[in-house]
Parts: sequence; C-alpha cells; structure tokens
Amino acid sequence: MNATTVGDVMTREVFSVSEDTGYREIVKILLSRRVSALPVTDRSGRVVGVVSEDDLLHKEEFAAKDAGDSYWPPVRAQLRSRLTATGLRGDSAASKAPAVRAGSLMTRPAMTADASMTVIDAARSMERRGVKRLPVVDHSGVLVGIVDRRDLLSVYLREDDDIARAVDAELGAVDEDVAASVEDGVVTLTGWLRLRSTAEALVDRVRRIEGVVSVEDRLVWRSDDVLRYVRRG
Repeated sequence: MNATTVGDVMTREVFSVSEDTGYREIVKILLSRRVSALPVTDRSGRVVGVVSEDDLLHKEEFAAKDAGDSYWPPVRAQLRSRLTATGLRGDSAASKAPAVRAGSLMTRPAMTADASMTVIDAARSMERRGVKRLPVVDHSGVLVGIVDRRDLLSVYLREDDDIARAVDAELGAVDEDVAASVEDGVVTLTGWLRLRSTAEALVDRVRRIEGVVSVEDRLVWRSDDVLRYVRRG
C-alpha cells in the first residue's frame, strides 16, 4: 500500500476570500461555514495568506469603533468568547486592529501543503507550526484544496489485516524469531532478537506504519549493544 497523501484526503471544495474582502464578510463566512480560517487568494487563485479567527479577534481586543449596527453584537459576543480563550497580545495584534480588509488582516506568508505530501508529513508540519489546517496548492501556488487535522485522522481507519501485512514485511526484514498481532490498530510484538538495537529499530519502524495507533513492545533481546555504545561514547 502506498502512503496516503494530502491529495487523497483533502477537501476539494474550498471557501476562500480575496485580499479585498471586508472584515464583516469574512466573519459571516467563517460563522456560516463553521470554519476557523480561510485562505486568501489573489486574482490568479494563488494563495497569498490565511485569515483566521485569531486575526479578526485583534479588532475586538483593541476595541475598534467600527462595529455598531444591530448585526454586530451577537458576532462580537462570539468573538469575545474566543478572545478569552486565546489571550491575544503584542505589536502584531495592535497593527491588525484597525484593518478592514483580508489583505491587511491575513497572516503571511501562507503556510501551505502540496497534494503529494504524505499525511504524516502534513501532520508534523501542522504540529510544528501550530496550525489546524493547511491550504493545498499546486506547483504554481494555486489553491486546489484544504486539509485539516480531521482529514489526517482518516489513515487510522486502515483495516487491521492491511496493517498486519505491512508489519509482516517489517518482520521479514529482520529475519529473527518475532511475531505480531494487530487489533484495532494496536500492534503487539513478541519474540526474541539478538540485539537490543535491532529490537528498538523494529519497534520504531512498525510505529511509523500508516494506520498504527500504538505498539505494544514485548520483545526480548539477548545482547544490550545500545548500552555498550552509550558507555563508549
């Protein structure tokens, strides 16, 4: 089985805004679509930034005066509750507070993903950058989809039999007395290996198999070459 890519799991129907989209229109789209961020694209469809709830909350934090009609109070209430949870502060917040268009509100440069990226790499990228979703772009930077954390969880629906075949391939590579079982994505490894380093490397490779939820390591090794290496080092 080939590794699942971002292109396999991404949402292709993407809601985006232009750099000229106004503050209130952005809020309406976020609330109506029940999303927390939107890609910002230029006239060619290339992603130039992302505008999120956090970007919009800077206005509420610094008490801008341009929110007074009857539509605004309930929206302000929702943003205020979000603000309490995020605790936004800083020079960036102050500079964005007066902004009224997506081009001034957005965070740039946009953090994006390529459709060929594996879901594992995408998950690591999100974790490293502290974001919940990534716009997906083609080789020209044009928006083609969006992937979020929920999309990435789909790899954990891989069937146990499929996972077991991938695990067996790893066991065959070490050619030692090792067995494995898979239940609900949890792999249990048992058996004997000559070296501790081989056992640890095997566990690490099995843990990286797509769809594996966790690994129960019940392997026994005869020689602790890892400890000897540490002492010599």
